[in-house]
Amino acid sequence: MPNSNAKLHSNHRSGREASRRELVSRSLQSAQHCLENQDFGTAYAHYLLVLNLAPELKTTVKETFQFTLFKWAEELDSLARIQDLFNCYEQALELYPNDEVICNSMGEHLFRMGFRDEAAGYFHKAVKLNPDFADAKENFYRVANWLVERWHFIMLNDAKRNLTYLKAIENAVHSGSKSVLDIGTGTGILSMFAKKAGASFVYACELSKTMYELARDVVAANNMEREIKLLHLKSLDIEIPKHIPERVSLVVTETVDAGLFGEGIVESLIHAWEHLLLQPK
Repeated sequence: MPNSNAKLHSNHRSGREASRRELVSRSLQSAQHCLENQDFGTAYAHYLLVLNLAPELKTTVKETFQFTLFKWAEELDSLARIQDLFNCYEQALELYPNDEVICNSMGEHLFRMGFRDEAAGYFHKAVKLNPDFADAKENFYRVANWLVERWHFIMLNDAKRNLTYLKAIENAVHSGSKSVLDIGTGTGILSMFAKKAGASFVYACELSKTMYELARDVVAANNMEREIKLLHLKSLDIEIPKHIPERVSLVVTETVDAGLFGEGIVESLIHAWEHLLLQPK
């Protein structure tokens, strides 16, 4: 009886495997037929089925799947079916999470729709995946020109300003401020000043996705990625202990400018600082 049961199970598994192969084969044929008739939406659906049933075919059908996705996305875009378009890219990136071509294409759609910060994230990921991918590099530099304000370059080249900040942070840290929060970190320069000054714990928040990614690269290039915790958040959204373990003893920021006086930001910053700073004893 045991041998008989084992054989029955084996036959059952063989039957399921044969059915799977047959369904995959038919779906591939149907997808090809749909492509020949420029029915990209149906072809895309067939390829999704194939890739879910037969992940081992990912490499084999990759280029054809990309072509189908991009053609179907163009149709969805022309029909203003934006959510469907994004859903397709999300499905594709679940199947090919490290595909620089799909990431770059997603970024291009986002950029055309005005989502420049989000587009920069996908272009950046594509370049990280393949540093030699010329289209992604060009796209990333183009969107960076939109998102990185010109004053960043002026400030970073202002030696007197940087030295003043460095000395002020060193004085505060040497006076006992060992945990630091950098609000609106930008390139991360003030956070790195704090760490070099000897701060035990340094946290930095940045709302802009592009500047957040840039700060990560700058911090990593200076071998401080394990010493500075970067948060892609507004300062008002930081929660203790969810994002940082406890209140900090020093807040550094360079978000103060003339724009404050008409925007009501002063009150917001004061509220954030009071919430995140250690209270004096």
